[in-house]
Amino acid sequence: MRGRRIVSILLAVLIAGCASTPAAPWQSLADTAQWRSIGASTLDPRWQVSDGELALTVAGGGDIISVGTYGDFELEFEWRLPVAGNSGLFYRAVDASPVWARAVEYQLLDDREAEDRIVPSHRAGAAYDLVAPTRDMLRTIDDYNHARIVACGSRVEHWLNGARVAVYDTGSEDWRQRVAASKFAGQADFAKARRGHLALQDHGNAVYVRGMRIRALGPDCRPASL
Repeated sequence: MRGRRIVSILLAVLIAGCASTPAAPWQSLADTAQWRSIGASTLDPRWQVSDGELALTVAGGGDIISVGTYGDFELEFEWRLPVAGNSGLFYRAVDASPVWARAVEYQLLDDREAEDRIVPSHRAGAAYDLVAPTRDMLRTIDDYNHARIVACGSRVEHWLNGARVAVYDTGSEDWRQRVAASKFAGQADFAKARRGHLALQDHGNAVYVRGMRIRALGPDCRPASL
C-alpha cells in the first residue's frame, strides 16, 4: 500500500508540473520594427503603424515581410479594407519576389464589391485559388474582421470571425490536385517551406491590420512550452 501511495504522489507531482509549464507567449507584430520590404532591410514609409494598427496608407508601398520566421504557429489579427479592396496575408514565405509564387495566401477581400469575389476560392478567408471558404462570415465594410491561422506541420486552418472556413493538408492527394489545377501549377517551390516569413500584400489599395500577434505551436498543435 505504501508503495502505491508513493507512486500516486509522484504521478500527481509530475502532472502538476506539466500543467504549470507556461506556454510560449504571444508575440506582437504591431510594430514597424517587425517588418521590412521584400528584398530590403527597411520598411517602405507608405507602410505605417499608428495606435497598434499597421497600415498601407498609399498604394505603391510594395509587399512587406516579417523580420522573423515561423514554422508551426497560431496567428491572429484584425483587418479591414476600403470598398472593393483586395490584399492578402502570406505565411511560411520566402524573401523573394513575387511572394505569391512560393507561399500560401490567406485572402483579404471585400466580397461585396471586389472584382475577385466572382471566384469562390478568391473570397475572404480562402487559401487563395486553392480552398474556398465554406461559409460567408465577412462583416460590413466599415467593421474589422478577425482572422486566425493555425499551421501545424502539413495541416493548416483558416478562421474568419470565429468560424473555421478553410482547412488543407499539404501532404494529401487532395492538396496536390488542387495545386495542379491552380495558378501555382508551374511553381516548383510553392508551399514547400515549413518555416518562413509572414508577408502582407500591396494590391493597389489601402490595407489596415491591427492587433496582429503570433505564438509558436508544439508538435501536438498546442501552444509550445517555454
